[in-house]
Amino acid sequence: MPPKKKTKKTTKKKPEKSYNDLEEKYRRSILDIAILQDHIALQCESVIKVQSDRVDLRRRMRDMEQKLQHERQDHRDVNSDLSRQYKTMQTELTSKVKRLEKEVSQLKEELAMCQEDLGKEKRERVQMEREKDATIDDLQHKLDNMETDYEKVLHDTLDSLTSQLSVARQRWEDKSTTLHQNYKGLLSEFGLNALDI
Repeated sequence: MPPKKKTKKTTKKKPEKSYNDLEEKYRRSILDIAILQDHIALQCESVIKVQSDRVDLRRRMRDMEQKLQHERQDHRDVNSDLSRQYKTMQTELTSKVKRLEKEVSQLKEELAMCQEDLGKEKRERVQMEREKDATIDDLQHKLDNMETDYEKVLHDTLDSLTSQLSVARQRWEDKSTTLHQNYKGLLSEFGLNALDI
């Protein structure tokens, strides 16, 4: 179903009402103008602020570009100085390496000579030890022979001494027995008993 159409009631406006409407519209217009002026003023302030910010940003950008330029120059200077130092160090290091290689070569030669001398000394020491061991063995053998000879001489001497002592003892015993008998006889002549004395 189609909607019902509203019927407009036509009423005639009074001239007083239309004056009020006009005044109302005027006040609204003034209000709108004031709002628009405020809006324009805000926009102007924003534009001024934006322009000020733009000027400030341009100034800061120039400062940053100058700073960047200085830093690039400093970087180039530092880079140049580091390159120079690197080349100097590389030259010094190369000369030091050559000098150390020369020293190593000399030390290797000295080491070879020392090892040769050491081998010779070792061979001589081994030869001396062999000769010393041979001399010691020879002396030990002579000492053993001398010991055996001395032992034999000592035994022979002791045997001879023992037999001589035995003979001497026998003689002394015989002599002492004879002397004893003589003294006993003398004592008994005097009337003394030898066992009492």
